[in-house]
Amino acid sequence: MIAIMSELLFERFLELAEREQSLPAGSVLFRMDDPVLSLFLVTAGELRLVRALPDGFQLTLQRAGSASILAEASLFADRYHCDALATEESTVCAVPITKAKAVLESDRALTSALLRHLAGEVHRTRTRAEILSLKSVAARVSAWMACNGGVLPPKGRWHHVASEIAVTPEAFYRELARRRRCAAGKMHPHLPPRKDRQALKFSSGDVV
Repeated sequence: MIAIMSELLFERFLELAEREQSLPAGSVLFRMDDPVLSLFLVTAGELRLVRALPDGFQLTLQRAGSASILAEASLFADRYHCDALATEESTVCAVPITKAKAVLESDRALTSALLRHLAGEVHRTRTRAEILSLKSVAARVSAWMACNGGVLPPKGRWHHVASEIAVTPEAFYRELARRRRCAAGKMHPHLPPRKDRQALKFSSGDVV
């Protein structure tokens, strides 16, 4: 039901869009602290909301693929709280934020759809928080896989998964390599490498 309501919400907002914008891979749609002028709808490709941490590590807060609303919280904020980056060549449609708010105030069905959509986002956020509470790379990877059907994205995007679960790309790659060795029968499946058998060490929340 929530998925259906999210689709209806996206389609309704898409009707309100006033411009379309193409984004090359790696480009920036907006930066943290930019004023919120538009609600963005992803119609092709994928964008990530990321926050840079003091040690240079990037933490992914949202992955918005095709037919997704990017940074829904911008409806209730004056400025963006993170950066929006295009993971691949993407297209977004922009709804003026004043127009989006005005329609929400007058359309109870649309407001209800937004509330249901946000409820789904809360559930996903809680799931991610539980993943980040795990103390090892192996545990975080296992939890992420369990929540995503056991399927990894294409290899060129593995570093984005690492960012989502707040581990360094190197640690993520080592864990995948360990699992391949396990599958080949070369090591015990429940014993991760010494370097990855440790608790979180940095206030930024990354695991190395």
